[in-house]
Amino acid sequence: MKNSTHELRQAFIRYFEQHGHQTVPSSALIPQADPTLLFTNAGMNQFKRVFLGEETRAYNRAVTVQKCLRAGGKHNDLENVGYTRRHHTFFEMLGNFSFGDYFKKDAIRFGWEFLTQTVGLSKDRIWVTIFRDDDEADQFWKQIGVPASRIVRCGEKDNFWQMGDTGPCGPCSELHFDQGPSVPGDDRPNGAGDRVIEIWNLVFMQYNRDARGKLHPLPKPSIDTGMGLERLAAVAQGVYSNYDSDVFTPLLSAVAGRAGVQYGTNETTDRSMRVVADHLRAITFLMADGRIVAFYEHRLKLNDCFDDTICFGSAFGWKHIGILQHREDGHRGSDKSGWGGSRARHLGQDGTAGPHHQATQKKIEWHVSGQDGVGGTFE
Repeated sequence: MKNSTHELRQAFIRYFEQHGHQTVPSSALIPQADPTLLFTNAGMNQFKRVFLGEETRAYNRAVTVQKCLRAGGKHNDLENVGYTRRHHTFFEMLGNFSFGDYFKKDAIRFGWEFLTQTVGLSKDRIWVTIFRDDDEADQFWKQIGVPASRIVRCGEKDNFWQMGDTGPCGPCSELHFDQGPSVPGDDRPNGAGDRVIEIWNLVFMQYNRDARGKLHPLPKPSIDTGMGLERLAAVAQGVYSNYDSDVFTPLLSAVAGRAGVQYGTNETTDRSMRVVADHLRAITFLMADGRIVAFYEHRLKLNDCFDDTICFGSAFGWKHIGILQHREDGHRGSDKSGWGGSRARHLGQDGTAGPHHQATQKKIEWHVSGQDGVGGTFE
C-alpha cells in the first residue's frame, strides 16, 4: 500500500535524520519521573527537563515516534473514542524537536516540506492556524507560499499548547487538511465536523507556566511538534476515518470475524467495534510496557478501558472477549481462547508496533494467559 503506516513512520524518521536530528526511542507509557502526568501524552514529555534547562543532551535536534495514551489528566480522549473518526486512547505521535537550535522559521519549513514533498499532500488542501498575536509565524508561512486566505488566527484555546497545568508551553501553529466536500463539516479549521482536520501541531516552546499560572521565559526558545501517525495515515491513504486506514482495518476485521458481524453496515454497531478495537490496542501496548498494574490510578484507568470494551463488545453480541471475560467470582478471567496471542501478533505483523512489540510479544501472551498471577484482575 502506498503511504502505509510503516512507510510513513520510516519516512518521518528518515526525513529528520537527513536534517540533522538524532533518533530517540519512545519513552514508556507511564512516566517514571514525572508526578504531574498520569500517562505519557505527548512526544515532548521525555524532554521536559531539557526544555526547562535542567538537563542537557548530547544532541540539540531530536526525532521520535512516541507511544502516547490519553485516557486521563489534562489531555483525555477516552470519552470521544468511537464517536469521532479521529480520537484514540492510544496513538503514536511523530515529533521533531529543537533544544535551543532552530526555531519558528525552520520548524515551519520542515513541516511544509515533509507533508507536501515527502508525503505528497496537495498544497491547495492545507490550512494553517496561528496564535492570534504571532505575526512572526504569519510572515514565515506567507514566505513559504501559503496564501493569507488560508492562514487563520486563533485564541489560546486552539493555538497555545501546554503539556499540563504547569510546565513548558507556548504558542503553536497547526497544519490542517481539507478532506473535501464529501466529508461533513465546515470548510475552515476548528469548525464543526471532520471535513478540515488538524494533522500536525508545531509548538514554539517559549515559556514555563508555574503553579500560579504565571508564564516565565524559558532559557532557550525551542521547538516541540506532534503529529498523530494514525491521522496522517488516514489522510495520506485518502480515507475519511482513521479506522479505515491500515492501522485499524486488520483489527476491525478480526473483531468482526470473531463476533460474527460485519463492520460498516450499522453505525451503532460500528461505533462499538471502534471502541473495542481502540481499547484492545491501548491495553496491549500497556501490557507490552510491562507496567499494567504499577499504580492505583493507572489501574483505575485501565479498568475504564476494560469496562468500556466489555460494555461496547456486548452491544454487538460479543460476549467472550478473551482476557475480558467475566468469571463467576466477579474477576476478569484469563484468556483461554488464544485471542490475546493473536492480538499481540497482529500489532507487530506489519511493523506497526515496531521491534519493541516484536520483542515483547511473549510478555503480552504471558499477561493474558493469567500466568502473571493477576489474570486480568484489576478491580
